[in-house]
Amino acid sequence: MATRNFALNTEPHVAEIGATRLEFHPEVFGDEFMDAYVEMRDAQKAKGVDLDNLAEADPSDIRRTVRSLRLFLSRQMLEDSAALFLRLNVVKDGETVETFQDFDQAEAYAAQHGARVVDELRLPTRVIVELLEWVVELFGGGNRPTLSSAASSTPSRQAGRRGTGVSPSRASTRTPGR
Repeated sequence: MATRNFALNTEPHVAEIGATRLEFHPEVFGDEFMDAYVEMRDAQKAKGVDLDNLAEADPSDIRRTVRSLRLFLSRQMLEDSAALFLRLNVVKDGETVETFQDFDQAEAYAAQHGARVVDELRLPTRVIVELLEWVVELFGGGNRPTLSSAASSTPSRQAGRRGTGVSPSRASTRTPGR
């Protein structure tokens, strides 16, 4: 009879971004991870945003898509990190006038007060996407689901004819007896 021991992570995973530390759950249940991932994908699809072609997307749709990425990531974080990662400031004349966690509430408040919504933890989209890839690798069993249909498509064949030259390995001297 064979016995195998499986270790469970007990220490949080940490993403260091400059001076900020975001702590992620040591382990995440597969169904919770996939539920959160599906919600993020559905939000992206609903807006029709292709993360590989942001130039053609509406800026408000991009903002909502990035927010869905933040929501997904926050569900994998410990509570304090998630709160920081999701915190939105409504800013008017360079001053924070109100703070929210919910994007729709923050936008409504900002519209009423002639202000704008800013993430408290401002990060380049590139960093958010890198966090997403890291988290999917950590908790998704090493399989990296794609973010868009374009990201999963295979590249087209190059135009022209295929070369007929002999490769260097075939042109090498044969070994006697082979």
